[in-house]
Amino acid sequence: MKQPRLLRQSLRGLFILLALVLIYIVAVLAYGTYDDWQPPAVTELEPHQGSEVNPIQDSILSFVIWNLGYGGLGEESDFFYDHGNMFLSGGRMVRASREHVEKNIAADTFFVQTTQADFFLFQEVDLSARRSYFINQFEEIGEELPGYAAFFAPNYKVSRVPIPLLEPWNAYGKVLSGLATYSRFQPYESTRLQLPGSFSWPTRIFQLDRCVALHRYRLAGGKELVVMNVHNSAYDADGSLKRQQMAFLRELFLEEYAKGHYVIVGGDWNQCPPYFQFDSFLPGNTQGYTQINIDPEFLPPDWKWVYDPTTPTNRKIRTPYVAGESFVTLIDFFLISPNVRARSVKCLDQQFRFSDHQPVWMEVELL
Repeated sequence: MKQPRLLRQSLRGLFILLALVLIYIVAVLAYGTYDDWQPPAVTELEPHQGSEVNPIQDSILSFVIWNLGYGGLGEESDFFYDHGNMFLSGGRMVRASREHVEKNIAADTFFVQTTQADFFLFQEVDLSARRSYFINQFEEIGEELPGYAAFFAPNYKVSRVPIPLLEPWNAYGKVLSGLATYSRFQPYESTRLQLPGSFSWPTRIFQLDRCVALHRYRLAGGKELVVMNVHNSAYDADGSLKRQQMAFLRELFLEEYAKGHYVIVGGDWNQCPPYFQFDSFLPGNTQGYTQINIDPEFLPPDWKWVYDPTTPTNRKIRTPYVAGESFVTLIDFFLISPNVRARSVKCLDQQFRFSDHQPVWMEVELL
């Protein structure tokens, strides 16, 4: 008699537990849908600090791109979402320790202190986020660049990212993050352009809203320089989102060049340049990773993709970084229009100590 009663009690308890889990998941999705940020197609960006240099007198200019990994993806990090599991962390990192985040952000600020560049184009820069302990990275970097114009274009704005879904006590939390552009010159216009495409519901409500930050500068000779900071989609296995975004970008690039402007684009494209072999740094040892290439016919041949083929710019973060073992590739690079000549380009090898990406420095001449 006791066993059937015990069984009924166990089944009732299990049913209650499952019902509570279901209610929690429904509540999370309902709130996320209600709270989903819907950025407009075009947003004017306000300067957070300004430069007195305008117009640009120089024909030789230097640029740096770097995905900072929000200060939370240094060499010690193994990110749970890289294993494709949004429900459980499996003991892997959801957020880095405060000590590691502060170490990485200190390296970011030291980098801009010690690196000469006219333009810094950074991705994954937190303004206010639980994952980086609400340190304002954008502002801290700007303080080390007095006299530089500074603009922030948000691309990740969620009041609470609930993943891993079955670990509410360990949730990713609030995120306000985006693209940071610092320039020695004052642009006369800066805009955030929303990129097309999104993941299907419900994934899209907790994902990034990808954009391009476009900045226009006047040149002494009366022409115009257009600088774009980009960060294309990740985790779209078939590349469909990137194809939509690249089609939008192609029209934008060609339109600006057709007006007679100089066009320089840099950032994290989340894909390799045309013809670049994605596993060239660890031939054949892909560890299950793959990376698509930009179509060689994407633009006319007089446009140039500029990168350093000798040094990887990105490492995968299923495990902490181990040189020679962790998979690395090249997805951070520049694009220049035909009226711009690349004089030099170099990936600055940091052995991924401070981010899952490495900075790339480039010098160009406006022809």
